[in-house]
Amino acid sequence: MKKIIQEFKEFALKGNMLDLAVGVLIGSSFSALVTSLTNNIIQPLLNCFGAEDATSGVGQLAIKFGKLNMPVGQFLADVINFVIMAFVIFMIVKGVNKLSTLGKKKTVEEESAPTTKICPFCISEIPIAACKCPHCTSDLPEIEVEKSEEKVEDKPKAVPRKKTAK
Repeated sequence: MKKIIQEFKEFALKGNMLDLAVGVLIGSSFSALVTSLTNNIIQPLLNCFGAEDATSGVGQLAIKFGKLNMPVGQFLADVINFVIMAFVIFMIVKGVNKLSTLGKKKTVEEESAPTTKICPFCISEIPIAACKCPHCTSDLPEIEVEKSEEKVEDKPKAVPRKKTAK
C-alpha cells in the first residue's frame, strides 16, 4: 500500500501535473469571464435588434413546436462564446509555437553550410579553406569540383615523361 501511495505522490507532484492543474483552473476562470461577457454584454446587444425593448430580441428568439421551446437566441450566444474562446486559445498556441521556434532557427542556419573538414592524414578538424594542415603540416589534396557541363575526355591528358639515365 505504501508503494502505491509513494507512486501517486510522485505522479501528482510532477511539474507537468501541476502545470496542467494550474492551466485547467485558469481556463475555467477565463471561461466564466467569457461567458459573463457573452451573457451580459453581447446578448443584450443582440436583443436590441428586432425588438422594441432589450428583453425580447434576437437573443430571446425561440422556436416552438407544440409544447417544445427551443431557445435559438441562447444557442447563438453560446456560439459567440465558443468563437471567442477558440480565438483566444488559437492566439495562445500560436504565441507559444512562435517562442519555441525562435531558438531552432539559428541551429538550422548553422548546419546548412559546413565550415570545417577533416585532415585525411592526422584526422584533425581544420577550416574548410585550408590547403595545409596546421596540426601535421601535411599538404592537403585539392578538392575536385565537378562541373556538369565540361567533360573529362575533352581536356588533353598530360603524358608522364620517362627519366633517362645520363
